[in-house]
Amino acid sequence: MKPETIDSSSSESRIQQPESNSRFSIQTEGLSKRFNREWIFKNLNYTFQSGKTYAITGPNGSGKSTLLQVLWGQLPQTSGSIIYTSANKAIPTEEIFSRVCIATPYMDLIEEFTLEEHIRFHFRMRKMRAGLTLDSILDKLYLTNARNKNISDFSSGMKQRLKLGLALYTEAGVLFLDEPGTNLDEQAFTWYTENLNQLPEDKLIFIASNQQNEYPENAEVVNLMDFK
Repeated sequence: MKPETIDSSSSESRIQQPESNSRFSIQTEGLSKRFNREWIFKNLNYTFQSGKTYAITGPNGSGKSTLLQVLWGQLPQTSGSIIYTSANKAIPTEEIFSRVCIATPYMDLIEEFTLEEHIRFHFRMRKMRAGLTLDSILDKLYLTNARNKNISDFSSGMKQRLKLGLALYTEAGVLFLDEPGTNLDEQAFTWYTENLNQLPEDKLIFIASNQQNEYPENAEVVNLMDFK
């Protein structure tokens, strides 16, 4: 039986897919964010490059999630600039969404969908990593038996695994993971670390966490307390 595939280049796809193997960088210059009178971070000058993993660290409430949201374009910065570059060409901010994938505990899933419907919906708009199919993704998620189960009936751990899986298995130059170990039991956490280690080496990866076991030992640490 031929493996079931999802054609993300069909007429149903609404997002133009970028070149998959382009080198990517995000450069910040004087990047700062303030809510009312409180500075969340100030004067962040950094160049984040593909092929590296960056651990965004700091105590709870230090602004880790805020920084990620500014970097992926969801929140505007208060001052400073962000320059996105791929293959030595600048990318407009309004196009960055098609080149990133995100998994956070606070992002919403479509509760009315079954697992299979949700995966199909996602990959009508985004491209799967090479060699994957619907069935292989279900297998890699260890959720084959739940393919016809509504997302509303999933446990918190199953939902978190799905969020991570959609991000990990999407072809994208930049991956943002915010507290990826949230709601994962020991077995699921092992699944997460194994899949993280299997990602293509040319990805630019951000992991926001104050738990050292959520990011690799060779990750470059950016402590937000240094930018207060």
